[in-house]
Amino acid sequence: MKINLYESFLIFIRGILMGSADIIPGVSGGTIALITGIYEHLVHAISKIRFSFIKPLVKLDFSGFKDKLLDEIDFKFFIPLGLGIAVAMLTLANVVTYCMDVHTALTFSFFLGLIIASAYVLYKKISKVTFSHIVLTIIGFIAAYIFVSLNPIATNHTLPVLFISGLIAICAMILPGISGSFLLLLLGQYDYMLTALEELHWSEIIVFIVGAAIGILGFSKFLDYLLQHHEEATMAFLIGVMVGTLKIPAVNIITTIDPGILPILLCIIVAVIGIVLIVVMETKFDYIN
Repeated sequence: MKINLYESFLIFIRGILMGSADIIPGVSGGTIALITGIYEHLVHAISKIRFSFIKPLVKLDFSGFKDKLLDEIDFKFFIPLGLGIAVAMLTLANVVTYCMDVHTALTFSFFLGLIIASAYVLYKKISKVTFSHIVLTIIGFIAAYIFVSLNPIATNHTLPVLFISGLIAICAMILPGISGSFLLLLLGQYDYMLTALEELHWSEIIVFIVGAAIGILGFSKFLDYLLQHHEEATMAFLIGVMVGTLKIPAVNIITTIDPGILPILLCIIVAVIGIVLIVVMETKFDYIN
């Protein structure tokens, strides 16, 4: 397995960006994967994992195990990407919590800009807008708007609940436009898992990761099929989802912004910075097949 260190570094950076986005309610790591050119590769690489390498391992056929393992799992891709996501989640949890608590309006203005620009990026993936695309966008918008209007569920933080939360949230995290973090917020696990990351509660973290791993392996096969056979229709639906989720940052900005022209102007500037960041990222990162 030949390793290109420069390419691995760029994938690592993408992982950091994805991990940073997945911490933020309303922003999707799947969106960052799409913008930075690795989304389809990521989904297809995950969907290829079928665990057929276990059979030769049980038979003590180590050569067959190695061949199957390398054939199914793209280590050159997953290792730097996973390290980047892990580094971001472990190091930025405190930063995100601080910004959301102390500078709420400005933080959500930045998120607003990220989501608007991300929706535009998805729009560019559609070669020709049809009536069916418009209908799917409207459906996605309505579904997302209703979803983000739900109240958080009061629940406990036992290991089985964390396992199921990871199972469900990962399906949202891999979809552009759908925030796994917000889904965790609705499940009543967001603050708890942020604290677990900050304080390194390994039992909770590991159980959550196992649930997420099982969820993503199953969901990725369905998503890979949609991207292979109905890519533009899927993108149209996800655009609606993104626009629908704009309610999250909009409400947080309106309810926390200080009165006066200057705070409003600062929020607009920060939102524009978020838009520019996404546009620059899309132009600077190459597509990975």
